[in-house]
Amino acid sequence: MSIPSSTEFVRQLRQLTESRRPCAVATVVEVIGSASAGPGAKAIIDAAGRTVFGWVGGGCAETAVRDEALRALADGRPRLLRVDLDDEVLGVGMPCGGQMNVYVEPVLPEPSLLVLGHGRIAEATVSIGKLLEFRVTVDDPLATPEAFPLADLTIADDPDYAKAECDAETYVVITTQHRGDYEALSRVLRQGPAWVGLVASRKRSALVIERLFEDGFSADELRRVAAPCGLDIGAATPQEIALSIMSEVLQVRRGSTGSGRPLRDVKGVQISADGIEVPEGPPSSDKCPS
Repeated sequence: MSIPSSTEFVRQLRQLTESRRPCAVATVVEVIGSASAGPGAKAIIDAAGRTVFGWVGGGCAETAVRDEALRALADGRPRLLRVDLDDEVLGVGMPCGGQMNVYVEPVLPEPSLLVLGHGRIAEATVSIGKLLEFRVTVDDPLATPEAFPLADLTIADDPDYAKAECDAETYVVITTQHRGDYEALSRVLRQGPAWVGLVASRKRSALVIERLFEDGFSADELRRVAAPCGLDIGAATPQEIALSIMSEVLQVRRGSTGSGRPLRDVKGVQISADGIEVPEGPPSSDKCPS
């Protein structure tokens, strides 16, 4: 079997990423004994479990890699898969006489950040969103490319936010300065975004949520709205408020695995008059923040 070229691999992967289609890359990193694929062999598996490029082994080895690729796409984490080719009973059903280690890495589209509104908070939110590698769209009649130079897309001809598109991978920040809070929320809530945050006072938030409830939105739908949005970090300036908003977005995106408390209190060294105490925890909790 001919070995696919690296150029074709790059082309296929770029095509998938540019179309925002999730996939996983499987790479044979080690072969012990006999195996049908050698080190460096690659395959691209799409979200349906189909091998759309390359080959890392046939039969049940291919099935094992495909299943692991789907698991990687589900949790977003790479993994090293050991495929036993030596025992058709205990292994994967292909007695080739060896083992194969395959690195499986998910390639997921960058998350989307939709900012509905304009002004300093919106501008700072876009800047932080790009720093966090979101694909950012700004939609507001007063938005200009000059005010949002980092945005991937700026929409200004949409007074009623009818062009605001989002999905389950989109995080929405509404900062219309009260001019379009209701219209913006009405539009995006029906599309099931990952998270919706409203930049408003408690009183204004209550008025908008109450109106949406009266207009037929369910309590479950309205509970998805963070209003007011952002973590309570004492933010005062537009930049600080944007930081608090994107901190909440990050917490939601990571599955609320963070407590929001200072790391020193969560896993830091505790100092008292009796001495020094290092809190115990799983190895994964001992990573430096990065």
